Amino acid sequence: MFVKVYEYHIQPEKIEEFFKVQEKAGEIYRKYLESHTLYLKKQDGTKWMEINRYKDESEYKKSIELINEHEEIQHLFTDFQSLLVPGSEIVEEDFLQIEEKNSLGM
Repeated sequence: MFVKVYEYHIQPEKIEEFFKVQEKAGEIYRKYLESHTLYLKKQDGTKWMEINRYKDESEYKKSIELINEHEEIQHLFTDFQSLLVPGSEIVEEDFLQIEEKNSLGM
């Protein structure tokens, strides 16, 4: 499984708007890719981590080209950037999921 991890800082008063932007972007992504997204937020700050899992890297790369051609996705990314804490950056990393264990019964 191919995994994209993003770290960013969202302005606390803009969290509701953040989820609206993410939902609209997700609608576009779902037309081309099967994925699973998990959002994590530090309890006492603005730091967020977004973890996206995809079937494999080649499927992701092929589909992301088509997704990025959408004019709306470009506008949504601009909207997303406006929600970030001023001066903060988006950190992006790629991983391969090797194994998953579930001992919580989930």
